[in-house]
Amino acid sequence: MDGGFVLFARLVMLTLVPYVLAAQGTMLGGRTGVFNVAQEGIMLVGASVGFLVAYAWGSIGYGLALAALTGALFGLVLASFTTTLRLNQFVVGLALFFIGVALSTLLYKLTIGVTLTPPRIPTLPEIHLPGLGDIPVLGPILFRQNVLVYAAVVLSLLFWYGLYRTRLGQNLRAVGENPMAADSLGVNVALMRYATTILGAALMGLAGAYLPMVFTGTFTEGMVRGRGWLAIVLTFFGGWRPDWILAGSLFFAAVEVLSFRVQVTGVGIAYQFVLMLPYVATIFVMVFAFQRVRAPAALGQNYDRESRTMA
Repeated sequence: MDGGFVLFARLVMLTLVPYVLAAQGTMLGGRTGVFNVAQEGIMLVGASVGFLVAYAWGSIGYGLALAALTGALFGLVLASFTTTLRLNQFVVGLALFFIGVALSTLLYKLTIGVTLTPPRIPTLPEIHLPGLGDIPVLGPILFRQNVLVYAAVVLSLLFWYGLYRTRLGQNLRAVGENPMAADSLGVNVALMRYATTILGAALMGLAGAYLPMVFTGTFTEGMVRGRGWLAIVLTFFGGWRPDWILAGSLFFAAVEVLSFRVQVTGVGIAYQFVLMLPYVATIFVMVFAFQRVRAPAALGQNYDRESRTMA
């Protein structure tokens, strides 16, 4: 295998992180019945907050933590309006999406203002795992990455284990399939929905912060570029399973890296067409995915414990 393949594979591993984090966050809330459609907005505000905190305090760690906390606040709002007030999940989610988009730009302009040269922050350093990083081909691809690449893979495996091998995961899935039955068995439906929605949104905020901290070193408006919407598609494609979501993230990341490399190599294809490739791939994926995927039965439905009904 030549160096070209190794470079391509390394870039795919770098690129899959925002997809994994945002889609696993979507999966978490959806498994208890809360369908978050504000991914794009939460990722944007996470990118803005993460960048600004890292720039102001000189700490990437603080930036990641505050971005996750900001995402968690969006999740708290979504859970409050849908689980407690039982408002329409899609309407609330879309409202949060628009708030996130506007807030990301507002925070940046209030803090930085308008400049000819945008400020930059250091990007996440590469962690070379001793011994493993020296393995030919696999070493540079799998074991010379930043900390969030490792975290995204480990988190996906933990989610899979937790959902399918623990009592907590069984209860969580029961809430998303039949909250009335789960409630009658003593499962706290509201607590499950709050916890998964908040944690899921925190992962989305973290996914957004990853973009300036790894790819660009700076923040630009709209830098999420539809990855939040693709995360929803990826969740359906992955059958709402953490393991398949991780596998699907590899596919989406590979398509994205391929589109950029086609632009760089200048093969004579209009860049507008190349930019469409991830979304064209999405359409084909959805044609096949929707034929075999079954979403949680109570997805998008609020639960009224007092009357034991769903709306």
